[in-house]
Amino acid sequence: MPTFISDGHTLAYDDVAPAGGHRRTIVLVHGFASNKTEGWRRTGWYSAFERRGVRCIAIDQRGHGESAKLYDPADFKREKLAGDVLALMDHLDLPRADLFGYSMGARTVLAAALAAPDRVSNLMLGGVGGKMIGERSGGGPSNKLAEAMLADDASSISEPFMASFRAFAEEQGEDRKALAAFTSAENAPLDPAGFARLTMPVLVVAGVGDTLAGDPKDLAAAFPHAHGISIVGCDHFSAIPHAMTKAAVFDFLDGELDDPFPR
Repeated sequence: MPTFISDGHTLAYDDVAPAGGHRRTIVLVHGFASNKTEGWRRTGWYSAFERRGVRCIAIDQRGHGESAKLYDPADFKREKLAGDVLALMDHLDLPRADLFGYSMGARTVLAAALAAPDRVSNLMLGGVGGKMIGERSGGGPSNKLAEAMLADDASSISEPFMASFRAFAEEQGEDRKALAAFTSAENAPLDPAGFARLTMPVLVVAGVGDTLAGDPKDLAAAFPHAHGISIVGCDHFSAIPHAMTKAAVFDFLDGELDDPFPR
């Protein structure tokens, strides 16, 4: 298991390069309560990228998977998560790469792109959409997701969405105390005014039934050169392994999608 140090913490990653060489490199950032193995390898992304001659590098975000388990919400500020992605690129001597994040990971890669736009060739945001615009600050005393992670009895969680995340975390063997700290971090909403300054190509993709995300086209409209694609028949959890999500990503990377917002 390769590791690197970021902000004093040991974080794990995978680096999968095709045997015959690669034509591009992509950094993958998983969602909340997931990890690099569950979010990307098991869902077929490693093998799909390898077949297409793409080197893929997947990080276990702090608090997740094989990375350091931290319990102070301040350690999970979004700028620290974005810093981890850029530190991994530094560790691997990558001046530029494509970035692809899903759900919470989409927010991480977007923050990384805002912090260092010159280091991002293409930006892919999965499991998010129009609801990101105008969303409220994260964390706080009424954090139901943190409460679900810390509940002694999972059957006491009445909201199905919170219960699904709790069950998913337990299935992955994740540290629920670290996850509670992660989701308790006080993060200001990402400012759409900054999105307009990102000139790299952007893809926003989410399932039609993803009530957490909203319409990807609404978020895509905030970027100068972006595409919003909805995956029919999918919700927040089923979109990531779906073949149509992979097709959208590969068409985007191959430049086969017309720019809907030419400037």
